[in-house]
Amino acid sequence: MSSGASQHEFKPAWWLPEGHSQTIWRKFAGSPAVNHARERVELSDGDFIDIDWLTAEEPAKNSAQPLVFILHGLCGSSSSSYVLSLQTLLIENGFNSVVMNFRGCSGELNRKAQAYHSGVSHDLEEVLRNVISRHKPEAVSLVGYSLGANVLLKWLGEQHDHSKIDKAVAVSTPFTLGLCSREMLSGLSRIYGRYFTRRLLSDYLHKRKEFELQDKGPELEELLGLGDVSRVSNIWEFDDQITAPLHGFESANDYYERCSSIKFLPEISASTLLIQGYDDPLIPPGALPEADMVSESTVMELSSKGGHVGFVSAQSSNWLEHRILQFLRD
Repeated sequence: MSSGASQHEFKPAWWLPEGHSQTIWRKFAGSPAVNHARERVELSDGDFIDIDWLTAEEPAKNSAQPLVFILHGLCGSSSSSYVLSLQTLLIENGFNSVVMNFRGCSGELNRKAQAYHSGVSHDLEEVLRNVISRHKPEAVSLVGYSLGANVLLKWLGEQHDHSKIDKAVAVSTPFTLGLCSREMLSGLSRIYGRYFTRRLLSDYLHKRKEFELQDKGPELEELLGLGDVSRVSNIWEFDDQITAPLHGFESANDYYERCSSIKFLPEISASTLLIQGYDDPLIPPGALPEADMVSESTVMELSSKGGHVGFVSAQSSNWLEHRILQFLRD
């Protein structure tokens, strides 16, 4: 456990006693039905990002009600179960919310060769400024999960205008990307690595095929310029052969070094809660920050159990959602 990390009272359900079961439960637990209102944000580089609202009623988007801005994880979207569960609880308690689908994650291919990765804080900056400018919320709180949590913390630690930000919550953050990538190369964690690699590679190959059919010109040339990537077999290879060259990094290691949120933590000034499980099968203990690596405005709640975006207790399958709500209300 990281020195100085605080313990919040979380006790896992007896039928989900360790990290793997807590993590897998989210995949099969189902999710509430949510009727989103979708908007498209046109980006300055010619691409777009879709955002999905859940509000008490349509006019509420332009009111001064609290707004919660949500960032999903790797291979996720606004339809991910953890997102829908949080949005449902938020609306029941008077919070409007909006989910930012990263590029290519809204069910429609984005226009550019580039997609998304753990360091796309520039996309968060542009979309959030668009939302604040058009809808004028009195304040904004942000919640990020996994990859989205890393993006959120990186953005909070950068030199942006945070004057509208009330609070932030980061759940199951891969603070040190290189260590997390290597964790998925061995042991049981390889199962998750293989799953993500298959999903990401399938999405990439589908995009390349569609761009060929549409004769996308320069965008297609960027994808074809990566060469034959069909033999990519793990996350590190995917990031080294696809993510890095496609997004301006020299290598996977360069990408991990420049985008790991751990080095941005000391600069965070917003009231921020970090929720982590020590038994997270995707994030090894060595990837977690020590107490002197976080700012005074940041609290880390490191539970011995919880898995990766799990945190299912015997009393409530939505323990995580209620903990987030409690922090946003305090």
